[in-house]
Amino acid sequence: MAARSASSAKPVIGVLAVQGDFREHLDTLETIGATGREVRLPADLHGLSGLILPGGESTAMRKLLHRWNLVAPIRDLAARGAPILGTCAGAIILANRIADGDEPVLSLLDVEVRRNAFGRQLESFEADLQMRGLRSDGGALTMHAVFIRAPEILSVGAKAETVATLDDGRVVAARQGNVLGISFHPEIAGEVRVHRWLVNQARRTRIAPAR
Repeated sequence: MAARSASSAKPVIGVLAVQGDFREHLDTLETIGATGREVRLPADLHGLSGLILPGGESTAMRKLLHRWNLVAPIRDLAARGAPILGTCAGAIILANRIADGDEPVLSLLDVEVRRNAFGRQLESFEADLQMRGLRSDGGALTMHAVFIRAPEILSVGAKAETVATLDDGRVVAARQGNVLGISFHPEIAGEVRVHRWLVNQARRTRIAPAR
C-alpha cells in the first residue's frame, strides 16, 4: 500500500498517556485546532502523524513503556519519519545517554541528559530564551519557558544540534531531524508554537508504511 501523505488529511498527533501531564498537551493541540489521541498501547500508535512524550516521572514512564511494549513501536514510528516531541521527562526518554546511570529508553536523540538538574519542584523557574529550528527560515523565536524539575542537556552529539540555551549557556533544547527534545513545558506556559511546529511537520511529512 502506498505511503499516505500527512498533508492529504488532518494529522492525528498522539500524546503518550501512561503517566505525567499528557492532558495539558491534548488541550494545547485542541487549542490550535489539531487532533490529539491518548496513547497507552501499541495499537494507539496506528495512523498517527506525530507523537508527544510529556513531562512526568521518567522512571515510571520507562517502566510503563516497557511493560506495555511501546518502545519498539515508538522507535519504528520515528524511523518512518513521524515528528516526535519530548518535553522535560519526555526528553530524558528520547536521549541516548543518561548521566545518572540509567539505561536509555528510546535512544532517538543524540544527547546526554541529567535528570532534575535544575533542582526540586520548589526550585521551579521561568525564563525567556531564544529557540531556533521552529521557523522555516531558520530564525530564532523568543519563547517563555517553564522549568519544573527539569533535565539539563549536558552534551549534544554529532547527529543532533542545539536549538536553545539559557543565558548561562546551559542547553535546554536539541533537535535531531524529526525528533525534538526540550527541558521545559510549553504546554504549561501557554506557549503553542512548539506544538504548531510539530503539527506543521506532520502535515509536510510523508510517513512510510508500518513495517
